[in-house]
Amino acid sequence: MNEFQLKYGCNPNQKPARIFMPDGSDLPVQILNGRPGFINFLDALNSWQLVKELKEATGLPSAASFKHVSPAGAAVGLPLDDVQRKICFVTEDAVLSPIASAYIRARGADRLCSYGDWAALSDPCDEATALYLKDEVSDGIIAPGYSEEALAILKTKKKGNYAVIQIDPDYVPAPQEYKDVFGIRFEQGHNNYRIEPSILENLVTKNHNLPEEAKRDMLISLITLKYTQSNSVCYVKDGQTIGVGAGQQSRIHCTRLAGSKADNWLLRQHPKVLSLSFVEGIRRPDRDNAIDIYLSDEAEDILAEGVWQRTFAVKPEPLTAAEKKEWISKQSGVTCGSDAFFPFGDNVERARKSGVQYIVEPGGSIRDDNVIETADRYDMVMAFTGMRLFHH
Repeated sequence: MNEFQLKYGCNPNQKPARIFMPDGSDLPVQILNGRPGFINFLDALNSWQLVKELKEATGLPSAASFKHVSPAGAAVGLPLDDVQRKICFVTEDAVLSPIASAYIRARGADRLCSYGDWAALSDPCDEATALYLKDEVSDGIIAPGYSEEALAILKTKKKGNYAVIQIDPDYVPAPQEYKDVFGIRFEQGHNNYRIEPSILENLVTKNHNLPEEAKRDMLISLITLKYTQSNSVCYVKDGQTIGVGAGQQSRIHCTRLAGSKADNWLLRQHPKVLSLSFVEGIRRPDRDNAIDIYLSDEAEDILAEGVWQRTFAVKPEPLTAAEKKEWISKQSGVTCGSDAFFPFGDNVERARKSGVQYIVEPGGSIRDDNVIETADRYDMVMAFTGMRLFHH
């Protein structure tokens, strides 16, 4: 198949639309179910590159949850502990494969933003992954293969219209890529920069104590940023993104946005959140929305008399601002990555408030000395990679 006709482009008025191979060769994808759209394919091809590179860099099965051409989350296939199972709504008796764990953790990074996501897997989709996806709101998936059981399950989603794409894992894109904007053609070389452990050797802070787990999380943050709309900043903990700030014009706004998402991820594990008692039969998206509102400054919107009864079996106690601050202040071991240099130390100051101990960024600012000095003040470890990772 050399081309695939799409219903429309980014919007219904943008017709005709298609994907095709300019050189006349076959597309490296097969559509096994559904009819993916223009944005679906943008998500699929960007997310596939992310998980493929993440597995190559870490050696672990990898997954991503994409929305509007940026990752809501990405993760490697480490086991889920009891708390992670609870906040991701995994049943106690569920047997999880490494690739299922990777996707559950990727989606668990930001469950609100992952609503209606595009899923990407570095490894073939198995039954365990498909069973979890079956109960989540998702638009489609891309993977290098599917078991018979997994494909049968996925074909039942969205009344049989769930988009399932299989990609050739050996496909290598052309060295040059093109893009038309306002009738003008752009050309550039494909970004084939390899993100691997050797780029983490330039430690610029006084503290050089960089554990292997932190190196892994640095790689995850950088590879995630490589496929996130710039400007972007990414927080990672224990092999899982916990906050992605994408598409902001200001670097500090990226850091704040990613930090607020990381804080939300940490707060989802607070005892008061874990003990929330929901009404029977509530849907997962409704639980996610309820938790998000409960953790926000608008908690009263869901805790008011006559309102809370629609969601909770027992009225929750509010989680106060002081309790939130205390819980987040106890966190540590978080890694923060940036797709371009931090221009000021304020980014480090903000990252510290979300438990960041490790920072990886290109370096090259005229104020690098201020940024390093700020990191040294908090005994952080900072690596300069020398490589910018803008993505548009």
